Amino acid sequence: MHRDVAALIDRQERWAGPLGEQAQGILARLLHEGGRRPIKDVLNGTWLGHPVHPAVTDVPVGAMTLAALFDLTGRDSAADAAVAVGIAGMVASAATGASDAVDAYGRVRTHATVHATLMSASATVYLLSGLLRLGPRVLRPLARLLGYAGYGVMTAGAYVGGDLTYGIGSQVDRHAFEARGTKWRSLDVSEVPAGTLVRAKAGSDAIVLYRAADGSPVSAFHALCSHMGGPLDKGTIVDGCVECPWHQSRFDLGSGQVRQGPAVYDQPRFEVRETAEHGLEARRMPTGGNGRA
Repeated sequence: MHRDVAALIDRQERWAGPLGEQAQGILARLLHEGGRRPIKDVLNGTWLGHPVHPAVTDVPVGAMTLAALFDLTGRDSAADAAVAVGIAGMVASAATGASDAVDAYGRVRTHATVHATLMSASATVYLLSGLLRLGPRVLRPLARLLGYAGYGVMTAGAYVGGDLTYGIGSQVDRHAFEARGTKWRSLDVSEVPAGTLVRAKAGSDAIVLYRAADGSPVSAFHALCSHMGGPLDKGTIVDGCVECPWHQSRFDLGSGQVRQGPAVYDQPRFEVRETAEHGLEARRMPTGGNGRA
């Protein structure tokens, strides 16, 4: 069944592609320009070290589930309160989801647009249901009916949203399933010119090396950005950080910690030393308390 649903979502590219691109342009202006980047980092979850959107979405799903149960059992006041909480949760979910989607492209953007469209439709239906609940009691049956319809659309949207994470891997740490061994491994480079990002291989790991002009030790961390796998060796050095060329996430050169989103996970770090043969070797540093070296 899932294969059929996934194929159905993919077929929405004809309208979801152009719509997603237009929405992305508007969101980029709202979240990137005028010094508003810190707001985007808050919405992404850079400060938390974990995506905010998945956690926030539990609020409307839980609240609307309760609302449906309260409507079925005739507990009108409780149902109305649950719908109000659910609508507020949908607004918060939309803000955090939009901040994530502004960095999505290709199939991820298509699925994100379908997800957002379904959730927006559900929120609209729930808003109408909420307004009817404020009117004469004769409108209560229609309000309930709209609530059930909104719940159905929300469930479909939640399915697509879940597939974005579990099926496509959006917002998943790109280093989550890598080996954590700390064995020294020879590098395929022997020199790291000062002020230059150098890509190297340490066994199966692609790492990026950097030596500051002041002669400080070589900084080394995984070359693939934890956000979407961007090539950090193609990035730039900004304020003591390496900036990803794809979405401008920044990671501290000394610690590998994320300093600017949309990334929320730190980069795995490596220790580098010179060998007796004047080559270089590296090993992965132990994982820190935040899940990264």
